[in-house]
Amino acid sequence: MKISIGSKIIEGPWGGGNLFVINLKNYLISNGHEVVHHLEDDDIDIILMTSPNHKAESSSYGYRDVYKYIKKIKRDSIVVHRINECDERKGTKNVNEFILNSNKVADATIFVSSWIESLYLNQGFKSENSRVILSGSDKNIFNQVNQSIWDKKSQLKIVTHHWGNNWNKGFEIYSKLDNMIYNNEINLDVKFTYIGNVPKNFKFKKTTLLSPLSGVDLAKKLKNNHIYLTASLFEPSGNHHIEGAQCGLPVLFINSGGLPEYCNGYGVMFDNGDFINKLEYLTENYEKYLNKVREYPRNSETMSKDYLDYFEELLNNKNQIIEKRNKIKLKRFIKI
Repeated sequence: MKISIGSKIIEGPWGGGNLFVINLKNYLISNGHEVVHHLEDDDIDIILMTSPNHKAESSSYGYRDVYKYIKKIKRDSIVVHRINECDERKGTKNVNEFILNSNKVADATIFVSSWIESLYLNQGFKSENSRVILSGSDKNIFNQVNQSIWDKKSQLKIVTHHWGNNWNKGFEIYSKLDNMIYNNEINLDVKFTYIGNVPKNFKFKKTTLLSPLSGVDLAKKLKNNHIYLTASLFEPSGNHHIEGAQCGLPVLFINSGGLPEYCNGYGVMFDNGDFINKLEYLTENYEKYLNKVREYPRNSETMSKDYLDYFEELLNNKNQIIEKRNKIKLKRFIKI
């Protein structure tokens, strides 16, 4: 099988989308398949459209390029659209409309959470071929080897990390925790570490701020902590909390977006109003959730196998899919 993934691979820290491409590509190649990041060949079996906006920095091609390919080069290529973006995540406009419009070139759709699937279903998404496949990270890197365990006597170390610096990444809660530590408003001795980028002109008072990290360096830093915190709003999937959980850190996660799907059972969920109460509850039940998170199931191998299984299923039904492929009607390009 020859698969084209519509994203470039960017070296170093970049974000969950980049890691998804790396992990999936490695898995597909290790299972004997060929992977490219362009539409220059005439023998592509599966086109995985990950970033349909050709202007996006990480995009290899856009939805119009895909349309031209299946119309003029190889009509029986199967187009799969992975949806992991929405307006709600960053407070943008027209992203949802653009996604729905570009999805018209797809024969099948993969959503990264049931939450984002429901969001688009409520906005008019229709497809006979779609499913939810949850994301995962590389367990060879993000694992519990040499993990630090809190003894309930020493300083409690809380960590989070984000590549993106949008306020919705959780900075209302992160700044709240920072202020509480600064003003000695928490009964415990707590250290909070933030790894990654922050909004412009934003400054922590007491939090340790580290530059973005990736791979083994990131995993080592995460494993030096005891609790993983994520307050990211409207997150369709995200890799950050997955990496934290895989490193054995019980997760304190906000009730928003797809986070509950990824974190339920492996930590404690909170809302804005009960953050400190839920933090205290998690510390009181640390051993319980420490044991639970050791069985965290989300990893890139499981995710990639689900993708490959779906690709094979679609190819096995290729004739029926092509027969049902309706005439594609695309609106004028929507700027985002």
